[in-house]
Amino acid sequence: MNISKRQSDAFKVMVDWLRDSVREPEQFTLSYAAEASAFVRFNHAKVRQAGQVQQANVGLKLINDGRHADLQITLSGDQEADLQRLAEGLQQLRETLPLLPQDPYLLLNHNGWQSTHVQAHPLPDTEDVVAQICAAAEGLDLVGFYAAGPISRGFASSAGAFGWHEANSFNFDFSLFHENGEAVKASYAGHDWSDEGFARRFAQAREQLEFLGRPLRTLAPGQYRAYLAPAALEEIMGMLSWGGFSAQSIASKSSPLQKLYVGDHAFSPLVSLDEKVSESLSPAFSAEGYPRSDLRLIIEGQAGDQLVGSRSAAEYGLAANGAGGGEMPSALNMAAGDLSQEQILKELGTGLYISNLWYLNYSDQPAARMTGMTRFATFWVENGEIQAPVSTMRFDDSAYSLLGSQLEALTTERELLLSASTYSQRNTSSSLLPGALISRLTLTL
Repeated sequence: MNISKRQSDAFKVMVDWLRDSVREPEQFTLSYAAEASAFVRFNHAKVRQAGQVQQANVGLKLINDGRHADLQITLSGDQEADLQRLAEGLQQLRETLPLLPQDPYLLLNHNGWQSTHVQAHPLPDTEDVVAQICAAAEGLDLVGFYAAGPISRGFASSAGAFGWHEANSFNFDFSLFHENGEAVKASYAGHDWSDEGFARRFAQAREQLEFLGRPLRTLAPGQYRAYLAPAALEEIMGMLSWGGFSAQSIASKSSPLQKLYVGDHAFSPLVSLDEKVSESLSPAFSAEGYPRSDLRLIIEGQAGDQLVGSRSAAEYGLAANGAGGGEMPSALNMAAGDLSQEQILKELGTGLYISNLWYLNYSDQPAARMTGMTRFATFWVENGEIQAPVSTMRFDDSAYSLLGSQLEALTTERELLLSASTYSQRNTSSSLLPGALISRLTLTL
């Protein structure tokens, strides 16, 4: 029996035990998270650390008379021992509930929905991947981190709901350092490893590394034509995701996209953005027990759906659509444009090629105006040819300008960017984004 089959069977045993053990009018939800991950850390293009992590845990919520309490339980893999931990946790929550106040915004899903998705694309052997990376990086100063393997998520409730999700993925996050200290940062991630796809991505990073050997160009503050690579655009979309599409933030008028949702501002008609759960790493159900489906967040520059969690649904009289507690997107998908990869530098003409941005924050949140720094491989381009790397600069501009009035084109090719976060467990968030050609980007210093 394979690992994923053992995990799903063990989860079902715990669910059945809970359904037999709760006492009317008690209710429960049980969420499940597991991974079997390979981790490899590189430094100076050599493997410095390698290991395997296999872990699983459940989150038990007990509800009674409008009160609820939660408990996280780490699983051992021994069924008898795990059921004993679950029994002890159930008793602990029973003793805790009478001490808690009723929750006015508790909104349970009483539907007995069913959802199963198993994405079983095979991943290459870690040894083969390491061999490819080391061969490609021979003679280079590479620092990187490779994480890969299956991730499992589950949910069940006393109402009869049951969801199971499995997905394989890999993420190679790496930097190539020039001897002068400058660096190119890149990643290669997805569900299906392609030797050709990795070779192309690495060749692009290696080509940019060569340009970093040229003398740095320092620009004066001002407005410049610019191309934002997908990784740079991801930083901007990440900022907008903090409350931008949240029903709670919109209702409380604290969303950075408030003016979009009330119709005062719009993005370019080129911008269409979905929360595309289908075929992503994210499960088609939330930890709160609501099914998730694809949502159209921005439709040709205009506001679309909001992300509605159960608490916002209860507080503002909305319909919950499976958003998590933070009401942030976890499977962003931006529509492609018609600018081909080969034409980027030609269409840019003279201006900035920006591979990465960092340290972003809002300088005027109600106006969706943000500031941040260029990072790693940012180049000055003249007449469609890279001339020199550019010294680190600070930008300050509004998303309504960058993705609105000043947006000229989006690329046909899009890049899948997976979250590199492994804090407590591998993150399942992803973004599928094009690059963006901007006619005017404001640099302040």
